[in-house]
Amino acid sequence: MPSKILVIEDEPDIRKTLEYNLSREGYDVAVCGTLQEANKLLEPSLSLLVLDLMLPDGSGLDLCREIKKNSLLSSIPIIILTAKDDEVDRVVGFELGADDYVTKPFSVRELILRIKAVLKRGEVNKPELVEVERQFGDLSIDVDSHEVHVNGELVVLTALEFKLLKQLVDRRGRVQSRDQLLSDVWGYSSEVTTRTVDTHIKRLREKLGPMGKYVQTIRGIGYKFSRTPE
Repeated sequence: MPSKILVIEDEPDIRKTLEYNLSREGYDVAVCGTLQEANKLLEPSLSLLVLDLMLPDGSGLDLCREIKKNSLLSSIPIIILTAKDDEVDRVVGFELGADDYVTKPFSVRELILRIKAVLKRGEVNKPELVEVERQFGDLSIDVDSHEVHVNGELVVLTALEFKLLKQLVDRRGRVQSRDQLLSDVWGYSSEVTTRTVDTHIKRLREKLGPMGKYVQTIRGIGYKFSRTPE
């Protein structure tokens, strides 16, 4: 069965372009231009949602919030479309559980690459049969339950933030370039230029509180997690 994608975008030309190109890629595509129409099309069988933030009858962020609070819909991946490179919108979107964002005007080819990457993550990001808890000073990572604690307090991470943290901790002491993280965590090829890694690292540091300092920036290269806690 082809993956089912719902595109919520109020600009008719963009809707038609995305519907045409995604259909050519073999996806089952539905499109609409308002939140009211979207609510009629939302269903648990959707594989992915492409969501414009600026809609005529409300904010896409509000719909994102409602979807992630709905137990039947919360697992649907969401890619946000935003008309401007506004970090506030991106950060809020990630906090609400969005998986990625694309800034208008955008390349259809890049959006399709991002869609494929998000769908691929969903296919391969299955729980492993046996996993041990990772412990690093006051930081503990339970892979089986997808829970992170700092000083015994639960830290709420999105699925992508969890995967990024696990990647850094598993390779602690080794520098991870942005391209490498894009490939291993996001599933993107290095030809996709994005500040997604930097935005997620910033949010991850903030959420980890005192343990965030161990996520180190290696200027001009990327990031690494400290080899040992102080």
